[in-house]
Amino acid sequence: MTDDRRTDRRPVSGSAAPPRPGPNPPPGPPRNLPPGWSAVPPSERSGQPAPHGAANGQASNGHAANGQGPSGQALNGQGRTGQSGPPAPGPRPGQAPPPGRPAPHPVGGRHLEPSVDDGPTAPNRPNGAAARSAAAPATRVGAPATRLDERPDSWGAERPEPRLLTHDGARPLAATGATRIGGRPGTAPTVATDVVQGSAAPGRTRPPDDPPSGPGGPGGGDGSDGEPPSRRQAKLAALTPRQRRWRRGRRIGYVVVGLAILGPILAFAIGWIVFRIPSPDDATNNQVATIDYSDGSTMASLAQAQGNRIKVPLTQVPVWVQHAVASAEDRSFYTNYGFDPIGIARAAWNQAQGGTGGGSTITQQYVKNVLVGDEHSYWRKYREVVIAAKINQEESKDQILENYLNTIYFGRGAYGIQAASQAYYGRDVSTLTPAEGAVLAGLIQAPSKWDPAVDRAGSEQRWNYVLDGMVDQKWLSAADRKAAVFPDVLPPSARKTGIPDNDRGHIVSAIKDELASYGITEQQVNQEGLKIETTIDPKVQQQAADAAAKTLQGQPANLRTALVSEDPRTGAVVAYYGGSDGSGFDYAQTSRQPGSSFKPFVLLAGLERNPPIGLGTTFDGSTPQTIAGTKVENSDGESCPNCDLKTAMTLSINTVFYQLGVQVGPQKVADAAHQAGISAPLTGPTGGIAIGDKEVRPGDMASAYATFAADGIYHRPHMVTRVTTADGRILYDGGVTAPEQRMSQQLARNVTESMLDVASHSQIPLAAGRPVASKTGTVQSSQQGQNNDAWTVGYTPQISTAVWVGTDDNSPIKTKGGAPIYGRGVPGQIWQKFMNQALRNEPVQQFSDFEAIGTPPAPPAPATPTPDPNNPNGNNQICVNGVCIPNPNGQNGNNGQNNNGQNNGNNQNNGNNQNNDNGGNKNKNNGGNGDNNGNNDNGDNGGDLFPDDGG
Repeated sequence: MTDDRRTDRRPVSGSAAPPRPGPNPPPGPPRNLPPGWSAVPPSERSGQPAPHGAANGQASNGHAANGQGPSGQALNGQGRTGQSGPPAPGPRPGQAPPPGRPAPHPVGGRHLEPSVDDGPTAPNRPNGAAARSAAAPATRVGAPATRLDERPDSWGAERPEPRLLTHDGARPLAATGATRIGGRPGTAPTVATDVVQGSAAPGRTRPPDDPPSGPGGPGGGDGSDGEPPSRRQAKLAALTPRQRRWRRGRRIGYVVVGLAILGPILAFAIGWIVFRIPSPDDATNNQVATIDYSDGSTMASLAQAQGNRIKVPLTQVPVWVQHAVASAEDRSFYTNYGFDPIGIARAAWNQAQGGTGGGSTITQQYVKNVLVGDEHSYWRKYREVVIAAKINQEESKDQILENYLNTIYFGRGAYGIQAASQAYYGRDVSTLTPAEGAVLAGLIQAPSKWDPAVDRAGSEQRWNYVLDGMVDQKWLSAADRKAAVFPDVLPPSARKTGIPDNDRGHIVSAIKDELASYGITEQQVNQEGLKIETTIDPKVQQQAADAAAKTLQGQPANLRTALVSEDPRTGAVVAYYGGSDGSGFDYAQTSRQPGSSFKPFVLLAGLERNPPIGLGTTFDGSTPQTIAGTKVENSDGESCPNCDLKTAMTLSINTVFYQLGVQVGPQKVADAAHQAGISAPLTGPTGGIAIGDKEVRPGDMASAYATFAADGIYHRPHMVTRVTTADGRILYDGGVTAPEQRMSQQLARNVTESMLDVASHSQIPLAAGRPVASKTGTVQSSQQGQNNDAWTVGYTPQISTAVWVGTDDNSPIKTKGGAPIYGRGVPGQIWQKFMNQALRNEPVQQFSDFEAIGTPPAPPAPATPTPDPNNPNGNNQICVNGVCIPNPNGQNGNNGQNNNGQNNGNNQNNGNNQNNDNGGNKNKNNGGNGDNNGNNDNGDNGGDLFPDDGG
């Protein structure tokens, strides 16, 4: 086989020697012959004339060349009569064709023989048919005599050998300027299988096996205009399909990378032209924000105090204060270009990993505060970066820092470093020390959170971070850093900001904290005229404040209380009481041990165990006991040698629940509490968690008990429902919080079943026999026989409420008579009073159907009257704190007959039974008839604890 890429067309090694030229050179070779064929007739090369009429694969007598087939049949008996077999090399000069090989095939009456000419390759075929009439006979050189079934096709599979294009006198041998695609080198194109460039073969395309090699090579140049193919074309033709795909993908990648580089540059340039540089005065556009109750009435209007921003030149700010701010917010401030790409990338990575942290420079913060705002979008960040770079180019670092220090918010309503110095230290900024400047610098990220008066530990942590950064940047010596002492600050002063100074002030603070969790900053509250809609019911909130105030009236002044009430059906907080001083400490945010009120979570863990520990499972409830190496005692010496869990819950038997907690595992108890809705961490639990030794907040308890009330469905507790700006933009729309089925209805209902008898046993039942599940809790003091904290938590299907009572200094809690306060005492009375008032106009609802898990509880015993501790002798008495006097009217029986059935069945009058002299007029005991006969002044009888019960 010849190498078609060789321009001299010499036969490869082992082929016949080139013939000597004859005396009369033949006419010029036809231009439309396939590569590897010669126009020299065999007779002129061999010296012997070819038999007249011999065809390829057929002898002169018409018989097959191999002498085996009949006259006119194809070689080897394959194909139809008149078809040829594969062409074979011509005989050497002076020799006849070897036996069994076909003779040259006549084309247009001329013979075609393989070429053995040493001369140059034939020129490209000319266009038109004129060349065909002058074409010299040609034969193929060096073609192997391969059988039809032995030749692979262009796809690597077996295919028939291509036949020669025959000249029929009317159709051209090959299209003008066409090149063969897909054939093997040294083979002629065929009608059936070869593709002519410019005409697509149906269903198949294939690049050439070998690149064209110039004029006369395979394909005859580039196949269009007779010009040789370029190096690029040759290179492309040599690529495999996989290489072509890779080449295309690489080019697409180049385009993408180019756009990634040029796109931001173009966008940056456009922003540089369009965006303006802000003025520091743009930050002073403060607007009033309003906070509304659930009924649409206004709770508070938040207006910024006048004169809260005082501009000062940078020369008036000590250099160490300037450096403290740079250390806290942007340590590369003096060297960056207005933005820090590394910081931005680091912040993006941290946030992608679930962490926090911003990458904004001081310049970016200044732009954000005075111009672009806090909107979370790529557009805002784009504007911020472009404007920051523009400011950095057009203003000095000192000017940027001066503008920043005069506009940044420091908390306490103070905008700018001068106002902050006045608010926290009461003096001019020029007098601040490095330690004082570090405190103010540490406030910038979270002014309300890190105010030393609110969180001294957090403020000190930030203070240390700032000073350490100053040392790292060589802005403060190590000796001065070591000598620095955290300075004291002034307490917050009352500001005319519209924040209520009563219990509603704590609601406003809690709402601001909730807004911050949604990404809405205090600065937005101050500047964007927000309308904040809440879940707080004004009537229910007032009832909570009244219940707390009236119950604590006359009690020791050191007692503190908190109340949080939630709707189990939605998670909406309807009442939030953290104390009567709105600017003081919020006791609803205090974390204290819940005592026995944590036992329902121990029971939940037992019910979820496999196999479950049901309400009817019995334990030894005697006291004292040593359990898992710990001595455990019951409160007030209560004992129950053979108690089931429901009875143990009603009697609050510590030894039973400590055993249960150890049996299921302390961590399982903590997990059950978190499952119900406790948000406190409860880390490292031990057996003591079963009796409430981990600290929680009142809101945690109200929310977790609400999950039981809602048959296992948890709703995120919240106070904010919607936030809208003055220009109508919606910053937050909570809608209805998504419910989560934290546990099955059966599990939740079993926990509820265990607490149904607690309120009546603790003598704090609800009015009208309303079903209620509750649990009291008491935390013992280190002082023998004293208590530190007391709780009552309980719920109906409509409302879940938690009440805590304690002190600021964790000292023992006592009544005005010096007796220890238990959960069923003062906190139980606040809870009972509030629940009766909040549910007064609500229908009585039953809990869902009960189906026991595990061992069911024993059926309830017949009810027996429980003597009223305030009225032990029954009828015809009026008792106050256990001191009884005869009732002169004789009509106030122990069943509340003079209170229209609304006296809870235990005559808890406490000296406030406004009984008129007519005995039977069904007085509602609401304190409204105290001047009848002038002998009952509603308050002179020592307590007025329940003036509204039953009303």
